[in-house]
Amino acid sequence: MPSDGFPGEAAELAASDLACRRGERLVFAGLSCRLAAGGALVVTGPNGAGKSSLLRLLASLLRPAAGTLSWGGAAVWEDVAEYRARLHYLGHLDAIKPALSPRETLRFWAALRGGVPSTARTDAALAAFGLAAIADWPCRWLSAGQRRRLALCRLLAAPAPLWLIDEPTTGLDRDGVERLERVVAAHRAAGGRVVAATHQPLDLPDAAGLALDDFRPRAGAAPADFA
Repeated sequence: MPSDGFPGEAAELAASDLACRRGERLVFAGLSCRLAAGGALVVTGPNGAGKSSLLRLLASLLRPAAGTLSWGGAAVWEDVAEYRARLHYLGHLDAIKPALSPRETLRFWAALRGGVPSTARTDAALAAFGLAAIADWPCRWLSAGQRRRLALCRLLAAPAPLWLIDEPTTGLDRDGVERLERVVAAHRAAGGRVVAATHQPLDLPDAAGLALDDFRPRAGAAPADFA
């Protein structure tokens, strides 16, 4: 895999006293965390606890109801485009066009990110997730697990120091999970950062844990308390 070191990206991601509201429901409040270069944060909680909402908030796709989010000491919302250029957000949907091949999908993704598609990077990403042998199949032929592997390949198709990944092991067999763990370890070793929301165990050494049950709103708290 081509080296994706981030020597100039020593910035820390910091969230302070975040609150998230979806409609009239206060999902969580008082949440703070920090993520430095090489760090990993594993977010856990039952269905409805706000794992996906937290990742979308960290990706700047949602605004917090309260609190601050900063990158390198600067508020994310001061230059949200610059911040988004430094992250990959991988949600529940694989976002794969059935008529394209895995190779074409990754080249399209790299171009969408503003980079020049690299054959070496694309081939290495496909190999990292065990898809090299089917790189030119139409994506409509892929199984659910293969589609998830291809979605994860997008993390490698264009470099970004911050990865935000939601339930990344969904549909993966043991081999797929082990490949993901190796890719995350290599990303962290190069100075990258990872936030993963998951119900399934992931072997991420020295990762910090964030249990969203700890940030449920107090009894009787109203959305207006966090306007």
